[in-house]
Amino acid sequence: MEKTTLKKIIFGFTLFVVISVIIPVNAEVEAPIKQLKKGTAVEDIICKSDLNLIIRNNGMPACVKQTTAERFQSLGLATIPIKFTNLQNEVEQTSTTKEIPHFNDEKDEIKTIPASGGTFVNFYITDDDLNIAHTGVEIIETAGLLEFTINGIPIPGPGKMVETGPDTGVFFAKLQLPETINGKPISQDDIVEVKYLDQSDISGEPRVLVKSFPLKNTFAQIQQSTDKTRIGHEFTVSLYEPDANRDSKDVDRIPLSRLEYRGEGGIRVLLSDPSFDANSNFLLETGENTNIFEVKIKIPRQINGDVVHIGDWYEIRYVDFSTPSGTSEKIILKGKIG
Repeated sequence: MEKTTLKKIIFGFTLFVVISVIIPVNAEVEAPIKQLKKGTAVEDIICKSDLNLIIRNNGMPACVKQTTAERFQSLGLATIPIKFTNLQNEVEQTSTTKEIPHFNDEKDEIKTIPASGGTFVNFYITDDDLNIAHTGVEIIETAGLLEFTINGIPIPGPGKMVETGPDTGVFFAKLQLPETINGKPISQDDIVEVKYLDQSDISGEPRVLVKSFPLKNTFAQIQQSTDKTRIGHEFTVSLYEPDANRDSKDVDRIPLSRLEYRGEGGIRVLLSDPSFDANSNFLLETGENTNIFEVKIKIPRQINGDVVHIGDWYEIRYVDFSTPSGTSEKIILKGKIG
């Protein structure tokens, strides 16, 4: 009887600790969209302790598991902010055989960044050498520490970077892209390069860390499910289009009339043409908040009286009217009838 009572007391106390300590910590963290609506900058969004912040290609934040964050970044669907890693933080003091991660690990790569003038590029630098006041938040002048270029041409950068919290050793900075470079507007695939002049690495020697990535005018992408397109065979057309994801809690759709098919012999027809025997009148989002839209179609033998032959080239075109650069961009999937 006494043992049973003791067990109940221990269980009750443990449950109290879980409820009063763990739950309130996560309960105080609001959803990313709510934080954004309250004026929190996208790069300052706070996630629950077991989740990681990513910035999707439409500029919207999301809190996801680490594996999901890495998967989205590898597919080019989102970015994990640039992280410059001080190797001193990566080596255990008790081991001299631990593998030191390379600075340009794939998980640190940036896949897509908006190319519009005035766009902000967010990045983080981890350097515990700059973390002097362990009980406060450090604000570091960037002069002599950071350099920025576009296509090799120097551009001005932020004057300061701010520690993300007391004693984190992680510093946030924001680079605003200029409208033009040498009088020319920023354009597709211009290369941004960020240099961090590390004053002291693990051996106490200075070194330069470099991260570079191309700019993109649009995030929309078209893909197909098979390498070969055969007449009369069904295949899936996938469109990644964050702008069409208007409801994060529902499946959105894009009319097939937004896509055009072009083929040899002057064939030009909308994908909504019944010749394609589509399984839907829309590209349907693959799930809530995925940004990926799909439809299954078949290439017919004839399109509006024109015969389709094996070996003919074709294109499926989509025009993205709402891009980071403020321009209308053609997204083209090219293929050949096999």
